[in-house]
Amino acid sequence: MIDLRSDTMTRPTPAMRRAMANAEVGDDCFGEDPTVNRLEEAMATLLGKEAALLATSGTQGNQLAVRSQTHHGNEVIAEQYCHLFNSEAGALGALAGVQVRLLQGNHGVITPEQIESVIQADNVHYGRTALVSVENTHNKSGGTPWPLEALAAVQDCARDHGLRVHMDGARLFNACVATGNTAREYTQYVDTVSVCMSKGLGAPVGSVLAGDQETMDKARYFRKMLGGGMRQAGVLAAAGLYALEHNINRLADDHARAQRLAIALADIEVVDINVNHVPSNMIFFRLCNGLDPYEVVTRLGQQGVKMLAMKPGIIRAVTHLDVNDEQIEQTIAICREVLGKENADLVI
Repeated sequence: MIDLRSDTMTRPTPAMRRAMANAEVGDDCFGEDPTVNRLEEAMATLLGKEAALLATSGTQGNQLAVRSQTHHGNEVIAEQYCHLFNSEAGALGALAGVQVRLLQGNHGVITPEQIESVIQADNVHYGRTALVSVENTHNKSGGTPWPLEALAAVQDCARDHGLRVHMDGARLFNACVATGNTAREYTQYVDTVSVCMSKGLGAPVGSVLAGDQETMDKARYFRKMLGGGMRQAGVLAAAGLYALEHNINRLADDHARAQRLAIALADIEVVDINVNHVPSNMIFFRLCNGLDPYEVVTRLGQQGVKMLAMKPGIIRAVTHLDVNDEQIEQTIAICREVLGKENADLVI
């Protein structure tokens, strides 16, 4: 089975498993797991921040960032299709007690003018704006990386209004590989950043949140409150360390395979796809002629390729380290077979 539903489908390689098995461990709640400490130090250095904190997931990392930089009743500004608001089980309200001001981005990018238009005045009737959140790469915009100048402009606006900036950098290293920018060049413009190890980097579990020491101390407290205080977590941290050393540069292979798949899909008559906008490892496409994307995804799965049907009528495919060149060619052949024949029974 070729699984293109998400880059979270990656499995640890034999070498990564060996690193996990051989990890030196201790009790991380006491700060005594040496492998966790090494991972947090390495990530803080890589991201140019004072400190870092291992989290169980990207969702937990994002929510710790929000909880540590806001108070109940505050408002957070974010892009309307961001993961933070749409895909984290309502945690912003349930856990952080904040409200969200959503802005319509251009491929996920929001502007200072948009931000300023929704910042709440200092008025007893209003929730106070506290935080701006950005997502890099932006998932639902096809894995689009932020331009550095746009991020710098957001930071300038936030500073002018006394706001903090958080980056959901679940796929930050995909953005780096796609643009040639370093992680530090991106993170210099944000106060906190959460990076997933369990997506393109190939680790089985975990994300790392980084920022200033005071904020990370708060985040560590809230992590414990949320049940994220782990014990011998070095087994997981070892996978993250291995990923940082071996799996960042190879993300370029995923991007190239995404391009190859997108170009081939564009040659199928019933597929609507913009091949000029496949900036990283994500392919989003629509179907013409009233074809039902959910039925198409089912048919593809029956032939050995898993993709994800999303509203409104979009199919997503994501390349990753468990999908090689040969499997991309197999995927193309299966897509041509399923979508290139008579499709009357696939119409909604």
